Amino acid sequence: MDLQQKVKEVFPDLSTGQKKVAKYLLVHSHTFAVTSAQKLGKDIGVSETTIIRFCYSLGLSGYAELQKLIRNQLIYESSSLNEYHSSKLEAASQPNFMAQVMGQDIISIEKTMKNLSNEDFATTVDKLAAADNVLISGHRLSFSAAHWLTFTLRLVREEIHLYRPDTDDIFLLLNKMTENSVFVAISFHRYVKETVKITEMAKKAGAFVIGVTDSELAPIAEYTDILLPISTPRTSTIDTAPVLFSLLNSLVAGVSIKDEQGFKERKAIYDAFNQDDYFF
Repeated sequence: MDLQQKVKEVFPDLSTGQKKVAKYLLVHSHTFAVTSAQKLGKDIGVSETTIIRFCYSLGLSGYAELQKLIRNQLIYESSSLNEYHSSKLEAASQPNFMAQVMGQDIISIEKTMKNLSNEDFATTVDKLAAADNVLISGHRLSFSAAHWLTFTLRLVREEIHLYRPDTDDIFLLLNKMTENSVFVAISFHRYVKETVKITEMAKKAGAFVIGVTDSELAPIAEYTDILLPISTPRTSTIDTAPVLFSLLNSLVAGVSIKDEQGFKERKAIYDAFNQDDYFF
């Protein structure tokens, strides 16, 4: 059983208490593996009975089976690289490896298109176009996407900033944010704690928070005004890249259309710059 996928499937039908258990499981799966149901319930703030009923909702016989399942997955899935590699081994067993891999990317993009709310997408574009300041953050694999989004949005409009943890003071960046500012958090499976904490801080600073992630249960979800979840068949963060960049490209395209006059003016400045010594 793919535990994370199963939790996502049953989540809408869970009770309020069971949803708390589901969210806790996503972030603290190690705790489930070594903690009794009674103590876990106290830590989460629910009853032991709620823990057991959550297990039943997953189609399991009880908490002991959930613990066994988690322990086995922790042993095998020490990182999402196992998910990535196993899926590619499966693709390699079929004709035309390239078509198999790219075909799966297409399926994931189409599923994301279907599941994303057009209203949420439009609101995201509006906010990115109108904001007085946009701050973008992502760590590890998500940093490359955050960097790309920052660079590309800067071609379209001004006041786009990337949080660089090696050189930036996040407190100074957040201090510049107002209720008309936008914070974009990009966060995927294994969910770097710093991204979650900064997202919480941005929310407290009054910014409009947009989250790009792989699940409605992701830790950043509770701090976002809009969540844009990406659909992938596995927890591999590497496999999210094609879908992620397709979504980000759509957002940039939307912003360029939303403020067409501003885009034309920025393009004119860019084109007027003497680039003979820079490009071939």
